[in-house]
Amino acid sequence: MNITELLKPDVMILDVEAESKSDVLQAMANQLDAAGRLADKEQFLQAIWDREHQNSTGIGEGVAIPHAKSSAVQQPAIAFARSQEGVDFESLDGQPSHLFFMIAASEGANDDHLQTLSRLSTLLMDGDFRKNLLQAQSTEEITRFIDEKEQEKRNEQEEENNSAPTQKGPEILAVTACPTGIAHTYMAADELKDTAKQKGVSIKVETNGSDGVKNQLTAEEIQAAKAIIVAADTKVEMERFAGKKVLRRGVTDGIHKADELIDTVQSGDAPVYEGDGSSSESTSSSGGRVGFYQHLMNGVSNMLPFVVGGGVLIAISFLFGINSADPEHPSYNEFAAALNSIGAEYGLGLMVAVLAGFIGMSIADRPGFAPSMIGGFMASTGGAGFLGGLIAGFLGGYVTVLVKKMLRDLPQAFDGIKTILFYPVLTIFITGILMHFVIIDPVANIMSFLETFLNNMSGANAAILGLILGGMMAIDMGGPINKTAFTFGIAMIEAGNLGPHAAVMAGGMVPPLALAIATILFRNKFTKEEQDAGKTNFALGAFFITEGAIPFAAADPGRVIPSITVGSAIAGGLSLLFGIGLQAPHGGILIIPTPATEGMWPLYVLAIVIGAIVSALMIGFWKKPVNKK
Repeated sequence: MNITELLKPDVMILDVEAESKSDVLQAMANQLDAAGRLADKEQFLQAIWDREHQNSTGIGEGVAIPHAKSSAVQQPAIAFARSQEGVDFESLDGQPSHLFFMIAASEGANDDHLQTLSRLSTLLMDGDFRKNLLQAQSTEEITRFIDEKEQEKRNEQEEENNSAPTQKGPEILAVTACPTGIAHTYMAADELKDTAKQKGVSIKVETNGSDGVKNQLTAEEIQAAKAIIVAADTKVEMERFAGKKVLRRGVTDGIHKADELIDTVQSGDAPVYEGDGSSSESTSSSGGRVGFYQHLMNGVSNMLPFVVGGGVLIAISFLFGINSADPEHPSYNEFAAALNSIGAEYGLGLMVAVLAGFIGMSIADRPGFAPSMIGGFMASTGGAGFLGGLIAGFLGGYVTVLVKKMLRDLPQAFDGIKTILFYPVLTIFITGILMHFVIIDPVANIMSFLETFLNNMSGANAAILGLILGGMMAIDMGGPINKTAFTFGIAMIEAGNLGPHAAVMAGGMVPPLALAIATILFRNKFTKEEQDAGKTNFALGAFFITEGAIPFAAADPGRVIPSITVGSAIAGGLSLLFGIGLQAPHGGILIIPTPATEGMWPLYVLAIVIGAIVSALMIGFWKKPVNKK
């Protein structure tokens, strides 16, 4: 399939009217939607932004390739837009972008489609090709330039395939991979191959794309290779490279620093990769492991299904009565008791262990999971609670890293039993002993002190805490600050203090509700698409899904984010000032009628409504009217 079978004139914008990255993405999504390529424009645009939040698709050299694979794509397509003035797309080289290609891949896209989409990425590495696209006077010229360049690339590939293979195999090997596996994966592969060819170095590059692993490296090639380059921002199979010199970098380094990478491995400066028995490992753009926040978020994201599922089941059980799970109470209901037991004892009962386990796994891969999860379970049952679970996660992970280093010089004959015997026994023993004798009791005392301290907070002091927690929920809407407040709220529920999480939930419900209200009261300040999205935000806000506000904040962060932060802070402050508490950590509207302080739910609703209205008014008065043109 040719690129121009997906890139049609009806999805080209030769002079896009855009002043920002957000404007470009919106205009291109609108063009795809108008041409009938999308089933759900907002869902697709959200997928595009999700990819941008991982790292910018502005690859430099004046080019940006926003892309996403989503069920919202009705027909795979490529949209093109051009800006002669240039737009700040947060590109890797810091320069404005002029050429934009938006790749829309459907969930069911076949290999032919995916290969075609990825092939475009490699063509854009050519400077003359980019210049031709920038100077083209019509959509027909753009189509002709792309067809000619694609045919030229095919001819080069055929020449390469027909050339006599070397007897020894490639001198160096490489693996490229990016989170979506559509654009950067293949651009890095192409740049590495072109650079190696210029240097007279034979190379083979394996791509881990969305259409699977292509050009896979064989055991014989790995054994014979001088060194291996891994340019990836996602997990790749690493154990096969044990004992070889491996240079690990981010995928964008494969695009922009191919020359440096090849020179480094050619000079023999790449470090020897020590295998540890894990099946795969991730790299980062800096070449090292992910940091503290990524480890924590890996634990939190895997814990959330337990929190949401367990919390909502508890909330449903409350609908039968606050004491419906108590066999000694007149309102006892067997079904409600079962829901409460599943949600509280098993769902929320496992969340600390799961949090710890996945933190440890993020740090040390699979060998770090068991000691961290066991440490987390010890913390949960020993009174150390959420804080103890966090400590257990990091302790188990780094203990595993230490054990791996201690055992790396064992004779090769022990490789087969390291992962199934030595690692689990030693890591669980060390982590368990440290948790039992050193960590649990002091942390339990800290949690007890914190619970007492917070229980004694009232009036203005409590309101200040609520202001802080509520505001944190709106600042980055699902980001690290939001998650920090949410995690603190859950920890307080487990510690027996039910007020802080009520402030957290109130603060998290305000942003989408405020924007929904604003799109009704101030229609001239929002586009038709934003008005439609505003209606769905009523439901998202009601169910405590703060992320519904993200598209609005991304489009106008300077006005929207301060406005929703103020409203969320007010809602959180009023919640604690009114003395509201919540027994369930999630559920939104489902648990509002049944707060721990019976009969107080109207005041809780009032706190949320006041916060939402304040934010809506600020947004409406602050935003500029939409330019109808």
